[in-house]
Amino acid sequence: MSDIWNWQTAADVFWKLIKVVPVTLEATFLGFALAAVLGLVWALMRRSRFRPVSVLSYWLIEFVRSTPLLVQLFFLYLALPRFPVFVIGVTGLGLHYSAYLAEVYRGGIEAVSQGQWEAARALNFSPLKTWTRIILPQAIPPIIPVMGNYLIVLFKETPLLFAINVVEMMSVAKKFGSHTFQYTEAYTIVGVLFFLMSYPSSLLVRWAEQRMALKQ
Repeated sequence: MSDIWNWQTAADVFWKLIKVVPVTLEATFLGFALAAVLGLVWALMRRSRFRPVSVLSYWLIEFVRSTPLLVQLFFLYLALPRFPVFVIGVTGLGLHYSAYLAEVYRGGIEAVSQGQWEAARALNFSPLKTWTRIILPQAIPPIIPVMGNYLIVLFKETPLLFAINVVEMMSVAKKFGSHTFQYTEAYTIVGVLFFLMSYPSSLLVRWAEQRMALKQ
């Protein structure tokens, strides 16, 4: 039996990690859903004709993009002590990636031709109808592959949640290692599980990008 790797230990930690995979996935999808909604809000605020709203959105986005996710998680953890750590973690992920998705949305919106805006005005559409019936249906489909890439990146950042005591894969691996003093197996299995879940997703995103390129 190797002193570096123990297959029985690897099997033991594998089953412990499998039990918390749903926590990681739940944090990923809830965090991304929040990011998608807030990102669209920030993007629309950036386009506001009311300058204070546009400036506020700009600086919010720049601040979030310019500070580490880990620091933001610690800030929320200390600022919201009565909230469950899972909620804080999801909120942190959502807020952080909303700043990136805001720029993605903005790029998609700006890619819509000026003629579409003019057509909406010619038809006397209200601003709400213009956005929901004409602009967003054209702006969002082309950016879906880019959003998919950010979903994968967000997924790979969920181990940071262990820093605020969320019981996910990294925290289980650390606890297992501290009890058995066999960290190699624990962290290796975490890496393998992340690869097995993220690589097929990256292939799917690549396929979506190719499909989108063919349509264009």
